[in-house]
Amino acid sequence: VAIKAGGPDPNNNSKLRDLIAKAKANNVPNENIQRTIKKFSDNSDINFEEIIYEGYGPSGIAVIVETLTDNKNRTAGDVRHYFDKYGGNLGQSGCVSFMFERCGVILIDREDEDENVVDEDTLMEAALEAGAEDFLTDDDTVFEIRTAIPDLGAVRDSLEAAGYKFSTAEIQYVPSTYVKLTDEDALKNMAKMIEMFEDNDDVQNVWHNWENPEDAEDLI
Repeated sequence: VAIKAGGPDPNNNSKLRDLIAKAKANNVPNENIQRTIKKFSDNSDINFEEIIYEGYGPSGIAVIVETLTDNKNRTAGDVRHYFDKYGGNLGQSGCVSFMFERCGVILIDREDEDENVVDEDTLMEAALEAGAEDFLTDDDTVFEIRTAIPDLGAVRDSLEAAGYKFSTAEIQYVPSTYVKLTDEDALKNMAKMIEMFEDNDDVQNVWHNWENPEDAEDLI
């Protein structure tokens, strides 16, 4: 989709450049990336459509599902089935997205691969100077840097040039509030529903405001 919209040159296609960075952060080999770019540059008959679904999981958990599909009827049927099967329901566009802020998110481990501790003040200064909007230190394992969507690429490139390595650098839906599940059945169903979405080849990302998914780990 990114190649068809903006061409195969990442220097002139910011969305493609962001996707390449995300692939590299997930350890996708460069030869695989280049092969994919060439495949879709040469084949104009391959068409995919980006569709976003919104709905509610058990106990009103807000869920956003990003998909990329060549058959929207198949994908819509699958998404609706997963919501229905596990005690949720598929809603209308906009029914839960107002509960999220869409922004760029960069995660940098507090310790690098060689167990060297990343200096918080130095990283924060570099991030803010590069154009980041917020720098969060709540997590014990990572620093979280948030940016406006148009600034994600520039902030990421600046930090990468400064020698930082990131585990995540992408546009995310960040919940404004979270919901904690306490009912055992709701915990199981929510975990299974998320698992079904993630196992579907058409689904690219699943965002939700479930506060305590770790509580379901021992139940499924």
